[in-house]
Amino acid sequence: MRHANGLSIPQSLSDACDPARMALLIYDMQVGIVRQIPGGDKVVQTCVRLRDAARIGGFRVFYTRHMSLPIAASGVSQLRTAMSWQRVDDPTALRSSFPQGSPQYQLVPDLAPGPDEVVFDKITMSAFAATPLDFALRDCHIDTFAVAGIAMEVGIEPTVRHSLDLGYLPVVVADACGAGHPSAAERSHATLEFAGGTLTADTAALVDLMSSRSD
Repeated sequence: MRHANGLSIPQSLSDACDPARMALLIYDMQVGIVRQIPGGDKVVQTCVRLRDAARIGGFRVFYTRHMSLPIAASGVSQLRTAMSWQRVDDPTALRSSFPQGSPQYQLVPDLAPGPDEVVFDKITMSAFAATPLDFALRDCHIDTFAVAGIAMEVGIEPTVRHSLDLGYLPVVVADACGAGHPSAAERSHATLEFAGGTLTADTAALVDLMSSRSD
């Protein structure tokens, strides 16, 4: 930890891993997303390990869940994105991929939130865009978060980059972030490393640190 102008500046994972300042963010671990990702079950297992360690250590846990608006209620950007993802040229051929309440929209059963944990629905890639997450964290004096989930190259990188502009210290748990396109995920990791301001951790190291905070 470094100190300047009355501020404490975390430099390492150990500095950052404090339940008074760090939360765990589990990103889009939904039934319909996990089953699309090679090794999705392994990502579930690592997220469960992190979640359980966070509970033991007294860290707040937040989840995101991607939601598709009904096609008739979708605007231009939502339609354009859906056309790209569903590979159709005609917007009338679109379907709502993750409508609220659908089986594919639900979080996987192993990551069902506890009574003191929160799920934020979103229609954006960044978990901080148009959700209460930023306010919820700041209101708890949280300025750091560890992120795990799916997918690194689609939603986690935008979330991390957005958080940097909001003044957070993000901790990417690399082996707990699944990807649909490994080469794209590698580029995401490289981009974040080049830009700076982000810490990288592995599940085992972070689990040890979070669990030890209960001592």
